[in-house]
This record gives sequence, C-alpha cells and structure tokens, in this order.
Amino acid sequence: MKITSTSCICPVLVCLCFVQRCYGTAQHSSIKGTRNQTKHIEGETEVHHRPKRGWVWNQFFVLEEHMGPDPQYVGKLHSNSDKGDGSVKYILTGEGAGTIFIIDDTTGDIHSTKSLDREQKTHYVLHAQAIDRRTNKPLEPESEFIIKVQDINDNAPKFTDGPYIVTVPEMSDMGTSVLQVTATDADDPTYGNSARVVYSILQGQPYFSVDPKTGVIRTALHNMDREAREHYSVVIQAKDMAGQVGGLSGSTTVNITLTDVNDNPPWFPQKHYQLYVPESAQVGSAVGKIKANDADTGSNADMIYSIINGDGVGIFSISTDKETREKKKPLNYEKKKSYTLNIEGANTHLDFRFSHLGPFKDATMLKIIVGDVDEPPLFSMPSYVMEVYENAKIGTVVGTVLAQDPDSANSLVRYFIDYNAEDDRFFNIDANTGTIKTTKVLDREETPWYNITVAASENESGVLLSHITVLVEGYFLNKYLWNIYVTYNNVIHNGAI
Repeated sequence: MKITSTSCICPVLVCLCFVQRCYGTAQHSSIKGTRNQTKHIEGETEVHHRPKRGWVWNQFFVLEEHMGPDPQYVGKLHSNSDKGDGSVKYILTGEGAGTIFIIDDTTGDIHSTKSLDREQKTHYVLHAQAIDRRTNKPLEPESEFIIKVQDINDNAPKFTDGPYIVTVPEMSDMGTSVLQVTATDADDPTYGNSARVVYSILQGQPYFSVDPKTGVIRTALHNMDREAREHYSVVIQAKDMAGQVGGLSGSTTVNITLTDVNDNPPWFPQKHYQLYVPESAQVGSAVGKIKANDADTGSNADMIYSIINGDGVGIFSISTDKETREKKKPLNYEKKKSYTLNIEGANTHLDFRFSHLGPFKDATMLKIIVGDVDEPPLFSMPSYVMEVYENAKIGTVVGTVLAQDPDSANSLVRYFIDYNAEDDRFFNIDANTGTIKTTKVLDREETPWYNITVAASENESGVLLSHITVLVEGYFLNKYLWNIYVTYNNVIHNGAI
C-alpha cells in the first residue's frame, strides 16, 4: 500500500488476531485499516477512531485462568510500513509489559505469560510503538490500547448474610412474603450467563417456595399451624449460568419460626372438678386451683376466670391470676355440706380474623365439699345469772351451765372448774351435768366477790375446750343475794389444758 504525500495519513498500526469471546480455542484474524474505515470485532462495539492516521484500535482479549503449558496468544501489532524484511521493531510498554505480556519485536505478536484472574484485575492499559530498527526513529506515534481479561465461570454464587433467622405469623395466607435472599457472583455480569443467578429451594417444600429471579421466599400452604409445627429449616440454592447444567452453585439455610396468633380457644381438661375445704378454714383462704388449657402462647393464652352461677356464688370468689377459689364467708358443715360452682375461663386478647374458630371461652362445674371439723362444745348462753345466799350450806346448788357438741357426732360434754394452783376452791361442778355447788361457807364480809372459770370438753383429753368466766358477788342474808354473772368465752387449745 502506497501512501501519497497529499493523503496526510501516517502508516497504519493495526491490532490483529484477537481472542474470540467464548470458551473454545482462540481464533485470530488480520485487520488492516484504511482511512476513515472501521472494522468491528464480533461482540464488540467499542472502537477508537483515529481518522487522521487512518487506523482503528480494538480491544485485545486474554482468557483468564489459562492453565496451558505455553504462553497464551493475545494478538498482533502490525504497521503498513512493515515489508516483512525485519526493519520494523515493535515496542510494548505499560501495565504488565515485559512481565505479564511479551511481544516479538519483529513480528509484533503479543503473548501472555501468566494466568490472569479477572476478579483481581479486569484489564491492562499498554502502549505500542513501531520504530525503524536501523535509525531508531518512530515509524508510528506511540498509541495506547487495552488488553481486557476475558471472564470464565470460575466463581460460584455466595450468600453473604446467611444463615438467616426469620419469623412469619402462623395461619398466614398462601404467598405471604417471608424474606428475600440475595446471592452475589464475582464473575462478569456483562458477559454471558456466568453471573446470572437463578434461585431454587432444596429443602422446605411443600411449605415454602422461592422466586427463581428475585430470591423472595413465600409461604406455599394455607393456614400453617404453629401448634402442629413451629420450626422449619429451608435450604435455598443459587446457581449461575441461569441454572443450566454445569453452572456453579451456592446455598444458604433460612430458619423460619411460625409466631403465635390467637387461633385456639381455651378448654378445661375436665368437665367436673371436686375440691375439699374444712369448715374451719379462715375467710379468704385458698380452697384449691383449677386451670384451663390453651394451645396458644404469651398474651394469646391469657384468660380471665369467673364464677358464672351456682349456689356458692356468695360464699366463694375466684382469683384470675392464681386461678384459685377463695372463701368469702364462714362455712358450717352442719348447715351445708357442699356447694356447686360453674367456672368460666375466657381469652382476654381476641383476634377477630379467627372468630369463626370460637367461642374463645370454656366452662366447667366445680363441686366443693365442706369437711366436718371436730369443734369445741358450744355453751347455750353467752352469760348466766345465778343466786345464792350468804352462809349457805356446803353443797348448795349455785346454778347450772349447759354446753353441747356442735358437730354431727353430738358427743357427750364434760365440765370442770379451771382453778389456779393458789386459788381457794369455794365451788365445784358436776362433770356430767354442769351443776355448780358450794364447797365452803361463803362470807361476804371476808370476800365480796369471786371469779371462777368453767370449761367444757368433748372428751377427757381436754384438747377441744370452751371456757366461761364466772363473776360471783355475795349478798347478806337479809334478802340480798349473791349474783353470779357468767361470761361466755370459746377457746380451742392445741394441747393440754
């Protein structure tokens, strides 16, 4: 090719023999440039026009991860001034020149001597120059070009945030979004399918599904019940090459827990309960405890208890936080031996989406048995008035007290006077009849009044006792009387007198 002086076009330096963008063997072709002429390499649109010199630069490509025994051929530099007689010398400078990339200074052939990794460096910027070997004068101006590292699929997709722990409410609609997972691929997303990731589910079907393009995990069944199964382990795979055979893959685990909603009514395990309480139980004391079950948890299982009817409504109360029945009034076995209560347990936090599963309450019947307690004798009067004359004979009857066993057994009652050791004993009492008699002659001038204590017991052990305090005032024989005032006092001893 001749270059006329009027053309003002320098000799052409052209990029030759490029690597095709595929995984096969590199193919090479020669490209000669003319004025204002553009030639495209297949798959490449980037060109650098130099219309004044009439040449075209295209990118060179070198395949990454080349493992062959020989240097990898990259391309060829050629000048129109090169007649093939060896007079042209090609010089290569820039990134990797002389270490990674070498050039045959006679032919202009460029080779790569090392295995390159596109994920570490995507391209190299170099400069080419053609000089006259005899004069060392430039035949071409120095020009910049790029060697781009060609991607291969050598990186598997990775989930950087896994494993995941997420929750979703039970009974959610099918298709409810749970979580979006994302995998990244270090390969070139602009070339081929090396970085095109497709998601699939390896474990967790038929309960969950994943969108193959977006990685959004959704529920795949209606009405998943936490009470039937609470925890799920879902394994998601991300595969490159658009999921094709031979693509690389990575996986992650998503641990999904169903959270509770109030979809279960409370229920009593039994329809009839029975409790026992002694008649001597103190007012306000706990009688017992019953509890309704609820398959839900937390606030969804909270409930309030109430007595809705029964003959013990005014006698007993119920405490919700303890689920206990408490006695409100004294009990008397001899008057009423049992009570019946209807107890209701109802949820306090309702979810109206599940009202069709209700009612969210349940009732049971409770029978409370009143236990008979051996009580001390009960005197017939709270006080007694008795009369006796001064100087009455020993053995004179002063009066009679009466006590009875309030229990259904109606045991016999025995009486005695409870004297202190230092007391003078002016009176005695018949143990069986309760009749009080004098044991000494009474003298008002000497002792104007007396205090005696009379006790009644059901048996000889004296464990259960009732006491009365007797006040004795003496009167003269001139029709003044001694009056005995009796005050009633009821005492239970836990031991001997």
